[in-house]
Amino acid sequence: MNTSMTDDEIRARAKKRVDMKMGFYIHATVFVCVNLGLYALNLYQGGTRWHGFPLFGWGLGLAIHGVVTFLGLRGDGLRERMLEAEVEKLKGRR
Repeated sequence: MNTSMTDDEIRARAKKRVDMKMGFYIHATVFVCVNLGLYALNLYQGGTRWHGFPLFGWGLGLAIHGVVTFLGLRGDGLRERMLEAEVEKLKGRR
């Protein structure tokens, strides 16, 4: 099984991985900024504390995004090995 990649393939894979990480980091930054703003707005308005609802709902979404991003990056090698195994099986059928 030949798993060597060209420099262009390595660069393309690295770019995809960096894009996934940057997407998560941007999501986390927007999450913090918006929720700080909602917290400040809630303090300014007074009354019922409602800022926790978007915080927890969006926080769950952010956590899922992080899990999918970073566990997906760890499984990259497994995905490639499975792909190579399937290619070899199909080559044997010809």
